[in-house]
Amino acid sequence: MPATAYRIAEVDPLGVDALTLLREAAIEARELYPELHTSTNPWPTNTPTPPHGVYIIAYLWDQPVAMGAHHPIDRERTEIRRMYVTRSARRSGAARAVLQALEAHARARGFNQLLLETGSKQHAAMALYESYGFSCIAPFGPYASDPTSVCYAKSLSTPARPNLSLKRTVRRRRSRAVRSRPLSSVR
Repeated sequence: MPATAYRIAEVDPLGVDALTLLREAAIEARELYPELHTSTNPWPTNTPTPPHGVYIIAYLWDQPVAMGAHHPIDRERTEIRRMYVTRSARRSGAARAVLQALEAHARARGFNQLLLETGSKQHAAMALYESYGFSCIAPFGPYASDPTSVCYAKSLSTPARPNLSLKRTVRRRRSRAVRSRPLSSVR
């Protein structure tokens, strides 16, 4: 699918568009990880954007099609969270547009490293992060004991540009990580 021009907007994470996309993401997560969810699990919600963080939505023809956020961990590192693209907008460049906006925002705020976590069954997301220059790392923070978590990091100390040369090496590492992790935790 050809690259599409998206309108990228900083939004209120408690706004209608953000919560609608979050609900869609949660529905997909429950389908992808049914063993981790029961009908009584509460639906996720967002918290207000923390200082120096941001919540971004990509719009196509005034329709929200992708989202992402970054939440500072400390003065040096920030975590990318809430990455999601609607099914109709996948493989159109929406996720990459959100990542670029998040990276630019984090750089402008002086962060040196982006961290993120995704689920072990989310192969398209892992491929995106790897093609964008993220490297697989050991699970960090709240994900350290989550066997379904696959974590990534990207240094911001060098100029922004995707790293397309690591695909084969990282793909092998990722497949070993996925094979060795049993599923047992909530996504």
